Amino acid sequence: MRRSLLLGFLILLAPAIFFVSVLFGSVDLSAGQVFDALLSRSNDITSDIVWKLRVPRVLAAFGCGGLLALAGTLLQVLLRNPLADPYILGVSGGAALGALSAMLFGLGMVNVNLAALCGALIAIAAVFGLSFRAGDWNLFCLLLCGVVLASGFGALISLVLVLAPQANLKGMLFWLMGDLSQADQTTPALILLAVLTVASLLFGGTLNILGLGDTKAKTLGVAVIPTQLAIFFAASIATAAAVVLGGTVGFVGLIVPHLLRLLGITDHRLLIPMAVLVGGGFLAISDTFARTFWAPLQLPVGIVTALFGVPVMLFLLSRKR
Repeated sequence: MRRSLLLGFLILLAPAIFFVSVLFGSVDLSAGQVFDALLSRSNDITSDIVWKLRVPRVLAAFGCGGLLALAGTLLQVLLRNPLADPYILGVSGGAALGALSAMLFGLGMVNVNLAALCGALIAIAAVFGLSFRAGDWNLFCLLLCGVVLASGFGALISLVLVLAPQANLKGMLFWLMGDLSQADQTTPALILLAVLTVASLLFGGTLNILGLGDTKAKTLGVAVIPTQLAIFFAASIATAAAVVLGGTVGFVGLIVPHLLRLLGITDHRLLIPMAVLVGGGFLAISDTFARTFWAPLQLPVGIVTALFGVPVMLFLLSRKR
């Protein structure tokens, strides 16, 4: 009952986080102005600020955070590794290499996002091809391939940064640390988040059993390899979408599942929706702080997520018996 109440509280908290995130920005608006603008769209400057600037960015932050938290939760089940996060399989490295290569050649933001998506898909295909052969699925090989590819992509990213002209370097580094300022097409990411969340919830009981180990899962009638493949592709697609939407935002996919588990949430039928809500809300608040703390200068949101997340995580770990 207590955990169900916590889920209900998070559902009610999401609209409040949305309103607060829309309220704050480089231009001071009152709560009444924001409320009126949200209820009735008009052609005045307040409505333009709210609907054209702040609402898309808040939705992008929520979608990106939710996707990262969902991917982290699924990968920690798949790999049975508490250190697993959305970037451990090299998907973000492939996306980052594609995006930075497009920036190096001076391409527009649409082409940058397309290059990031292509890089992520290439990384997914490479990891899958190297770890799944002739029907044999080896999770240790999967993890090792992901770590090796991530290291290789990291070296190539460093090479691109070295070759980049000084005028493009700041934008590249900003993207690598998380940048939601260019995220205007949020609908596909939000639809994908909803679809993956519902699909994961339908298999919540199976995820609980899979966490007991392959042998016990097979004994209890779980089709282990198809389930693991579904988790791998779902987590990889969620990671790719999050990276294309907001760059490489760190720490969200690692801290949110651990935070909820430290609070006693272990049933994936509750853990998954809670992780999506907490991840989305956490990134929305972090992005609001990033764009208002030093306004009009904006900070990379990945810095803020680490500064907020590390103390909270250490505090919870210190109190955990």
